[in-house]
Amino acid sequence: MLYYLIHYLVGGQHYAYENVLFRGACAALFAFVFVVLVGPWVIRRLVSAKLSDHPEFDHQSLNALMADKRNVPTMGGILIIGTVLLATLLLADIRNFYVIMALVCAVWLGLVGIIDDWFKLTASRRSGTRDGLKFYEKLLFQVGLAAMLGYFVYRFGHTNFAVVDMVLQEEQMETYRVLTVPFYKSGIILPTAAFLVLAVLVITGTSNAVNLTDGMDGLASGCMAMCSLVFLVLTYIVGDRDVATKLLIPHVPLSGELAVISGAILGACLGFLWYNCHPARVFMGDTGSLPLGGLIGYIAVVTRQELILFIVGGVFVIEALSVMVQVGTFKLTGGRKRVWKCTPIHHHFHLSGWTESQVVARFWLLAAVFAIFALTTVKLR
Repeated sequence: MLYYLIHYLVGGQHYAYENVLFRGACAALFAFVFVVLVGPWVIRRLVSAKLSDHPEFDHQSLNALMADKRNVPTMGGILIIGTVLLATLLLADIRNFYVIMALVCAVWLGLVGIIDDWFKLTASRRSGTRDGLKFYEKLLFQVGLAAMLGYFVYRFGHTNFAVVDMVLQEEQMETYRVLTVPFYKSGIILPTAAFLVLAVLVITGTSNAVNLTDGMDGLASGCMAMCSLVFLVLTYIVGDRDVATKLLIPHVPLSGELAVISGAILGACLGFLWYNCHPARVFMGDTGSLPLGGLIGYIAVVTRQELILFIVGGVFVIEALSVMVQVGTFKLTGGRKRVWKCTPIHHHFHLSGWTESQVVARFWLLAAVFAIFALTTVKLR
């Protein structure tokens, strides 16, 4: 694509072009403009296909608050993921193994989201058919993908260090198994089994956490934009040996190309927010939330920044934990007690008197604080 065309024209000698941070910024700009321009057409297609949301909750007050979201088209995630794929194909080196696996991740989880949304949004037209995928079915596809990605990242990491960094000492070649710990210089080398289990937990957990956060106008897309901005920086740092060494972060050869994908996610989410901000004209649905979360989780695994993800994605972690605490308390007390009025926790604050715009803006502020804090951990070791 453009990457190879420009490489051919300039002979691979142009500094800005070879810099992944520059191409990541270009991907962000391209994705933003593309989504803003194509968005109205996609929204019209979704409306004409009658793929509209009909949110229903086990809480009458919340149903009343969310009544204005009826008939807002869903599956807008097609626009986000389609744009991320296009920007990646145009601006990234698609021969790079990590990029190839990222594309697999996006397509795989995107298809799971499409199937789930399609079943849910067309259930009323298909008498006698089920309403969406069951939770265990989605989980099966997520875990299967995460296990495959974890295995190939592990295997390729070993090969990559052996071939690309032949001058490194044996102990330095263990970087592909290092768990980077905030404020700790050396990190922790994980056993193979622990590496694979962590990869499954991070990719699957992040995919579901973003999905849970997608419940208010602009909430998930805004928080995801901030998260991807941080990983745009982190992928550049981890992919550059000199910068990584200076900051005492494990260097992962060839992982810098993931900065292009991070930039594409950033631009696509900001462009989508143009139409997803209150009052939303379109929702991303599972079609967008599942692959977006999975991609960020995958990038964290490749760059060995899993624990940093728990910081920068603090809003997603809070949303997921609120559901776990609510369900656990409800079951332990035999249905007699709930911690929150409704979960995910953004609904609790909505029912507590905050307007939807207040909830979203305050969660954005939290996401920004988490992002800043995550970046400070890069230097403080």
